[in-house]
Amino acid sequence: MKEIVETIPMSAEAMSWGMSIAQAIIFLVGGYLVARLLARFVRRQALKYKSIDDTLGSFVSSVVQYLVLLIVFIAVLQVFGFQATSLVAVLGAASLAIGLSLQGTLSHVAAGVMLVVVRPFKLGDFVEAGGASGTITDMKLFTTRLTTPQNLEVVVPNGQMWGSTIVNYSQHDTRRLDITFGIDYADDPDKAAQVITDMVEADGRGLADPAPWVRVVELNESSVDLQLRVWCKSSDYHEFKFALLKSVKAGFDDAGISIPYPHQVEIQRAS
Repeated sequence: MKEIVETIPMSAEAMSWGMSIAQAIIFLVGGYLVARLLARFVRRQALKYKSIDDTLGSFVSSVVQYLVLLIVFIAVLQVFGFQATSLVAVLGAASLAIGLSLQGTLSHVAAGVMLVVVRPFKLGDFVEAGGASGTITDMKLFTTRLTTPQNLEVVVPNGQMWGSTIVNYSQHDTRRLDITFGIDYADDPDKAAQVITDMVEADGRGLADPAPWVRVVELNESSVDLQLRVWCKSSDYHEFKFALLKSVKAGFDDAGISIPYPHQVEIQRAS
């Protein structure tokens, strides 16, 4: 009889713990889903307004998601009997230790905030930063994602992005294209310059202002180097460059202008 009486409170205690665990699981699953849905909602709302930068919308949605998850975590702890005031006291006492152990992670958060404030790039820009180059596809609380021209995804910590030199190739609508062409010493550099200028005008993608510029820039060991400097739209940069390389080569051939290449001379000593 005594054993039966003693098992009743133990069963009630086990049932209480089971209910707490079930409630905690519901909070975790439900909180995770709510965090994702709320982050997506914030992202969609940000996209509706052109005045809000896409990068800012992506970053804020990430912040919202982590804040909701933090609230869910605190709620789960309260399910197991931890009071909010006690949690604040514990977190306050452990803040120094947490800060020291997670200083690298926290620096990425701070760097993400600085990237959003300074805005050296936005989503869709092609940049070179943090030891990687590619198109910015997403920016989160801790990391920035880029897609390379080879369609590879690169994830760079925000601290690494902020701590390096950022080259933004999409910031301006126009870019200057510099190409160097080498001709033989026996050829006329003025004639070669005219061929290059004609090819630029025939292509049509070069801007008239500033005007294209062709000058002799170097007298190398086996060639006279002429450099072309021409402005174009940033979107036309690569295709314009490839087309000019091909058309100038054809123009040199038609004009009888040769492009020298390194030669090797073998000298044999008479025995």
